[in-house]
Amino acid sequence: MKSFAKILVAGAVAASVSLSALAGGHSKITVGYITKSATNAGWIMINNGAADAAKEVGAKLITVGPAFQGDLSSQLEVFENLTSQGVNAIAVAPVDSSGIAPAVKAAMDAGIPVVAVDTGVSGAEVTSFVATDNEAVAEIQGKEAAKLVKDGDKIIYVTGNQAQSTGQERRDGFMKGFKASRPNSEILIVPTEWDSNQAQAGVEALLNKHSDVKMVVNAWDGGTMGAKAALENLGYSAGDVKLVGFDGATDAIVAMDQGWVHVDTAQMLYKMGYEGVKTAVAAAKGETVSKRIDTGTFLVTPETSAEYKKLIGM
Repeated sequence: MKSFAKILVAGAVAASVSLSALAGGHSKITVGYITKSATNAGWIMINNGAADAAKEVGAKLITVGPAFQGDLSSQLEVFENLTSQGVNAIAVAPVDSSGIAPAVKAAMDAGIPVVAVDTGVSGAEVTSFVATDNEAVAEIQGKEAAKLVKDGDKIIYVTGNQAQSTGQERRDGFMKGFKASRPNSEILIVPTEWDSNQAQAGVEALLNKHSDVKMVVNAWDGGTMGAKAALENLGYSAGDVKLVGFDGATDAIVAMDQGWVHVDTAQMLYKMGYEGVKTAVAAAKGETVSKRIDTGTFLVTPETSAEYKKLIGM
């Protein structure tokens, strides 16, 4: 990934050009789009949706992202810069739901609409929140995962960042759905900050200590791929340990076709980015937008994967 500073400089130049055009009487909307990642397979799908939406409506999109996973300080910096430059709207995927709140409030106070994408904001109001209903979908994930093991079987759960509402809601939803029918199963936790390397290392360490693990469930598909890498490193074959994903990222669906992943509660990732930017543009134009936009889900299994791949153009 490019360094955050380099992306920010490019964005600042683009913003200056756009603002000059506005001063000259042109009406092109400029949206600052602050993503979490440019390399994660799921985020590539979200970012593609955002870019396509901007092209469709003729908006200028300034895309920036953190220098490293979970970098709140740089996300705050770019947020403040976009606000001071006077962009027409900001779409943001917060790396920290509470930590981003002061910057969100400052932008909203300055009259700049803010749309949260994928992850909510705690402690500040936003114009709209565009995302999956994470807790509800994770509860489905838990119920589907429970069908793959017996009550009392030991499993691993790989978390997302617990400083983000997304990570909290996915963990809570999964636990609720899974424990409802598998109350006696031990759940070993691998904590991560949405880092697939952390997922791989954590899963590998637990598998070395617990040879009786029957399933690994993941809060996102970067974790799914990290868990798959851990299993491969330890000499497991596809199907020896069940894998359950969350996202519907393309690499996880390929792994499903190979027999590794058994179920994946897919977010409509492309749609999330697409609707996030379209909503930001509409708000910048003064149009009324919904406060909460649920972008839906799709239950991907080996039986439904072909339908899902057709849906997302895979």
